Amino acid sequence: MHHPFAELIGMDVEFTEPETSVCSMTVEQKHLNPHKVVHGAVLYALADTGMGAAVYPLLSEGELCATVEIKINYYAPVFEGEVHCKTKVVNRGKAIVNLESEIFSGDRLVAKANGNYSIFRPGKPR
Repeated sequence: MHHPFAELIGMDVEFTEPETSVCSMTVEQKHLNPHKVVHGAVLYALADTGMGAAVYPLLSEGELCATVEIKINYYAPVFEGEVHCKTKVVNRGKAIVNLESEIFSGDRLVAKANGNYSIFRPGKPR
């Protein structure tokens, strides 16, 4: 699937199996904050994109998904190298899917996120 935002920041999105995804990227200068640490928004983008990718295989024809909320905890700074995010579906209800993402720099867990996505049909009342 063509993903313009992922391409913009240099992220690769993989579907590993139903209800899971892996996103990865190589840290570049453009991903750093003024303190030369990967900006938190970059790690958040890995989680958000990974969650959406894990929901996509669950969608029926004509359905879309959207982020409702994501809570993220940052554990350690990232300065360089490869960063990857593993996401899995925790629970799927009728209209809301709960997911969990773990973000790693190498083998080190640097952040963890939990989020909810809405599944809906555009134009239909909720």
